[in-house]
Amino acid sequence: MEITEIESIPVAIPLAEPVSFSNRTLTYRDHAITYVRTESGHEGVGYSLGYEGAELISEAVESLLEPMLVGEDPRDTERLWRKMFDGTVQIGRSGLVLRAISSVDIALWDLKAKAAAQPLYKLLGGHAEEVPTYASGGYYRDEKGHEGLREEVQRYVSEGHDTVKMKVGRLSIPEEVERVAAVRDEIGGDRTLLLDANGAWSNATEAIRACREFEPYDPYFIEEPVMIDSVEAMIGVNDAISYPVATGELEGPRYDFERLYSDGAADVLQPDATVCGGITEWLKIAHYAAALDVPIAPHYNWNLHASLVGSIENSLWVEYFYRDMDVKVFDDIVVDPLEPNDSGTIQLPDDPGHGVRLDENAIERYRRAD
Repeated sequence: MEITEIESIPVAIPLAEPVSFSNRTLTYRDHAITYVRTESGHEGVGYSLGYEGAELISEAVESLLEPMLVGEDPRDTERLWRKMFDGTVQIGRSGLVLRAISSVDIALWDLKAKAAAQPLYKLLGGHAEEVPTYASGGYYRDEKGHEGLREEVQRYVSEGHDTVKMKVGRLSIPEEVERVAAVRDEIGGDRTLLLDANGAWSNATEAIRACREFEPYDPYFIEEPVMIDSVEAMIGVNDAISYPVATGELEGPRYDFERLYSDGAADVLQPDATVCGGITEWLKIAHYAAALDVPIAPHYNWNLHASLVGSIENSLWVEYFYRDMDVKVFDDIVVDPLEPNDSGTIQLPDDPGHGVRLDENAIERYRRAD
């Protein structure tokens, strides 16, 4: 089996109205969609969230990575990952180029599992048939207010979720405490509350002040209290508060995660296969964490991450966004997207491959102009 072509297509899906987290406002979501094709007719698909750079990711796939891989056996995922990573190390290692590698590697694994006629999670080890989720939301919108926030999280509870995540860090500490208190009051004391600051606070002192104010409301973790590269500040926060720091959604390969944990910057790791280097690298991060009994809670991309979480033993949850919340909109181009049942769990797909089938007509509708 030989790779004959790799194609990558940038798409941009508009939001109905702007949505904000602590330090950014979004009006659309863009993704790079990557296809790996072979002479035998097999095809795999991968993707990565673009953060307004999907065209650049797609260009990197086709200009840097496709020439390296044409003629190679797509089943050699270990060797091909190293070839892509080492072949771009001077301009890559993380960021845009690693997202390009991620999308190719995911496509390779999809193709590999299809060729083996196996669901991806079975090919990777098959630890669980279904996986727990948490409902992710609590974003900022104009005129939303506390009542709107309460209504949102009550919806998540009514859908069967025992774990809910909300955004924090955009407003003053007293205002954020009121928001956290409202959500805790709405979900009750027996459910799990997660907080996500997206690097809102500029230093450890500010972050510690805020996070300590949230302690009475019993958060399970605080995600990215400071910017991800402020490792010393994150260590300070993790040491100073009574609940753990979680991070990893924007981190690169295994080396970054080893540093974060061994330095004491985080106790919950959140690798995203579309960011960290694909499935090949995600598994290395997860298995490293398993050796230390460190839990994994991957970021976003539930259609893919459900299968990865179902293949390992040290996972917590899959992050899930309801489409009608108009925050994550990738499901608009997915055929039969995964959804949690009324107990908040996702049944893993039995189709060969990772099970994420894309709507070609929708991709053309949202395709970015060349």
